[in-house]
This record gives sequence, C-alpha cells and structure tokens, in this order.
Amino acid sequence: MDISAALSPPLRRPPLPAPPGYWRLAAGHYSVLLHRRGLFSALLLSVLLLLCSGISLSAGSTSLSVQQALLAAVGIGSKMHLFLIQELRLPRLLAAALTGIAFGVGGCLLQTLARNRLATPGVIGIDDGATAFAVASIVAVPTSLAPSYLALTGAATATALAFGLGGGAGARGYRFIVVGLGIGALFGAVTNLMLARTDIDSANQAYPWTVGSLNARPEEAVLMLAVGLLLCLPVAKYLAGRLALMRFSDAVACGLGVRLAMTRILVLTVTVVITALAVAVAGPVGLVALMAPELARYLCGQQGVPVLNAGLAGALIMILADLVGRTVLAPIEIPVGVITAVVGGPYLLWILLRRPHRSGQ
Repeated sequence: MDISAALSPPLRRPPLPAPPGYWRLAAGHYSVLLHRRGLFSALLLSVLLLLCSGISLSAGSTSLSVQQALLAAVGIGSKMHLFLIQELRLPRLLAAALTGIAFGVGGCLLQTLARNRLATPGVIGIDDGATAFAVASIVAVPTSLAPSYLALTGAATATALAFGLGGGAGARGYRFIVVGLGIGALFGAVTNLMLARTDIDSANQAYPWTVGSLNARPEEAVLMLAVGLLLCLPVAKYLAGRLALMRFSDAVACGLGVRLAMTRILVLTVTVVITALAVAVAGPVGLVALMAPELARYLCGQQGVPVLNAGLAGALIMILADLVGRTVLAPIEIPVGVITAVVGGPYLLWILLRRPHRSGQ
C-alpha cells in the first residue's frame, strides 16, 4: 500500500466556467449562478419604480415638487405637506406597490404551473371568488376586517373548485382554465345578484371591491398583505427553480428530483394567499397578473421563471395606473381597475394574436 498517496490531500478540480449569459459567484464550497439579463432587468425595473413613486407622491390635486414630497415622506416639511404625503399619498403608494407585487408574482407562478400564459388568478376565478366573499361580508357582516379574511376564504374556495374539477393544473392545463372560467363566471353572477338585492348604501360601499380601487384602503388589509408577501416571496423564489424544471415532461422533472404533487400544492397555496390578500386591499385588478409576467419575461429573455421581476413589473404597472387614474381627469378619480382594464384588454388580444407558435408556455 502506498502510504504517501493515501495521506496526500485530494485533488481539487477547477470550478466549471459559468454558462454564457451568467455570472458565477463562489464562496468556499458553495457557488451560485446569476443571470446577467435578469439582474439588469431587475435594476431597470427598480429605477423606473423609484421614479414613478416619486412622481406619484408629488402629483395630485395639490402638486408638490419631488424634493418636497420625499422630504415630507421622511417627516420634514410643513404640516400640510406632512398630512398630504404621510396620511394620503404614501399609504396609497404603498398599497399600490404591494398589490402589484402580489398580482405579478401570483400570475407568474400560475402561468408557469399551468403552462399557459392566460392562466392568471383572475382568469381561473380566484379574483371573482375573493370578490364575491368580500362583497358578501359587506352586505351581510359589515365589519372592518371581515372583507380581508373572507376574500382569502373565497380565493381558496375558487382554487379548490378549479383544481378539483379540472383534474389538476399541470397535466390538464386547458381543462383547468376552462373550469376556472366557469367558476369565475359563477362567482361573478353571485356578486352581481348580491349587489342587485341589497340597499343602495351597501351597494355603494361594496362597489369598489368589484372594479378595483386604491381609494381609502383599510390599513389592516395592507398590513396583512405586507406580512403575507414577506412570508411568501422567499417560498415563491424557491418554487421558481422547481417550476423551471417542470417545463420538461413530468418524467424528466421527477428524474431531476422535483416532487410534482408537493410543488403544485405549494404553488397554488402561495398564489391563493398573495392574490386573496391583494384583492382584499385593492379588489380585482386581475389584468396586472397577465401583463406583469409577460413584461418580466420579455426583459429577461425568456430565461427561467422571473417571479421577482414579475413582482417589480406588477408594482410599476399598479403605480402607473393609479397615477393616471388620479390625475388624467382630476378632480374626478378613475379606479385603478378601470385603467388596467382599458390597457389590458387590447394587450390580451395582442397576446392571443401574435406568434401563436410561441404561446405554448
């Protein structure tokens, strides 16, 4: 036996070079690959998000300079500026950003799971389920926290029905979507029936939940959404890696170590939670979940599952839509859901009509 060979340190192979388009960061025995275009896209979206946030804080019926608005946001300025920014515009901006992140991430996860770019939470009935339960809470149980909790219950109910009746989301994507459309129509009809049979005051109170609005949103619901995103975003980022492997066939994904059933359940759970919490804040603004993932994929070059970039894109769309709704016909305010519907309708047609051979995702 060669004792010197046995005692010699093991040979260390040089690390493999990073694939084209990636950076490799290494620390000891651990390394991670970073997609360059994804990082640049996230940086671009973050810069645009900051710019739009500054403009949104300064624009309105009483205009301020961006500098005055930012100073008032940190507690510096006159009492009127502090009230205008800290009590009115900053909470609204925060609600727009958080709901946009939730809609964008939820849409990206669900589209990838169903392998269909039209499979957003709104299309498969999650928004309608949450809205129906939230409206029912206002008509039947008018308390401040009930709409948020019942929106979560409604979203879970709609998802369970769509997932159960559709036979799963991954293997039968089209059936899942068709069943979801029917469930959404059913919950929409129930919502309209409740609004038609209630008194005018209750109907006016519940109306913002049916079109999507950021006006006078409850602070408790915004706080619940922030906590939900704080817990769900790391899980969503982890699931993005599993979903990237599930783009292959089920047999290949299983061979790569993906637990299909568990991954699908976790993706649906995260999508339902963040979508329901977002609907509890802003109502159904479902087209953001359609536009934000598409914008993120375009910027990232169709690489991976860009959940975080989809969240940034969703926040940017919501803030822009709210800014346009507040300023274009001021002092009349247009709900944010109407603005996104005006933009999202033609955008949906564009997705359906352009290059159908690439719409298999």
